Amino acid sequence: MRYLGKHLILELWGCDPKALDDQEGIEKMLVDSVNACGATLICIKTHKFSPQGVTGVAVLAESHISIHTWPELGYAAIDVFTCGSHVEPANALKPIREFLKPKHLEVLDVKRGIILEEGK
Repeated sequence: MRYLGKHLILELWGCDPKALDDQEGIEKMLVDSVNACGATLICIKTHKFSPQGVTGVAVLAESHISIHTWPELGYAAIDVFTCGSHVEPANALKPIREFLKPKHLEVLDVKRGIILEEGK
């Protein structure tokens, strides 16, 4: 099967609440995740909510990595969407785990832009 991109949808529960509310730490985690998967960083934008929570996106030449956090629930929703055969989104999991320390992690692996062969 040929496809244009790999999209990992991550559900992280039991995360460190302080990490989930740490805007600078999340920015560093995003940079580390981009580097780990071999992608090309264009820019990072994050926003700290009051009283808590952070949202952020790393815009990549190969797509994006995004995060939305709920410190009060110990939960983070992360997307790692990449295209190109030189990028491996699964490698982003290590820096994410190291920073957020989830007790439970679910990964949904979606192939994006499936290319159908002609005549089939």
